[in-house]
Amino acid sequence: MPRRFDLLAFDWDGTLFDSTQIITRCLQEAVRDVGGRVPSDRDASYVIGLSLMQALQHAAPDLAAEHYPQLMTRYRFHYAKHVDDVVLFPGTLPMLHELKSRGYFLAVATGKSRRGLDEALQSVGLRGLFDASRTADETAGKPHPLMLNELMAEFGVTPDRTLMIGDTVHDLQMAARAGCAAVGVSYGAHAHQGLADLNPEFIADSTQSLHDWLLSQG
Repeated sequence: MPRRFDLLAFDWDGTLFDSTQIITRCLQEAVRDVGGRVPSDRDASYVIGLSLMQALQHAAPDLAAEHYPQLMTRYRFHYAKHVDDVVLFPGTLPMLHELKSRGYFLAVATGKSRRGLDEALQSVGLRGLFDASRTADETAGKPHPLMLNELMAEFGVTPDRTLMIGDTVHDLQMAARAGCAAVGVSYGAHAHQGLADLNPEFIADSTQSLHDWLLSQG
């Protein structure tokens, strides 16, 4: 079967990195520290994938804007305590290495900051595996399509040859706005039904099922 895609763009948290629960707890603790109404697990996990400032605004809508810098500082404080607890989902490295060996361009499109992504890539020994990456603080937060537009331009790849892979509706909405196909993963922040409502090519319930689909259909 001819290959459908040349560029595979992966979200980070909740797609490759098993960080959903830690991010949820850190957001809740940060809001509690600053004195806002603590969001539920569902509301806190919903904002994963957005840029940090977008996420904080959604997670703590009752806080005045002047409190957001402090809220961001407290989130980073709590997350730093757990950074060594966050790991790749099982099977992620073998999947990425096989895709790389098959000649795909591999990229990351994430709501993390550039500093946060670089630290994460270093901590799991992934430097050099990805051909490019874009972060929210250097482009635009999801679901704005700028990250994907820049990645496609960098490699000269058209939207019909680009696939976005992510665990949130923000990822799938970004893909749609960029004119790209998308695959959802239901083992991250957002539930299967929310992803299905956006009509992705496939919804993977594990890294292994994502791996299998990409090899057979990508």
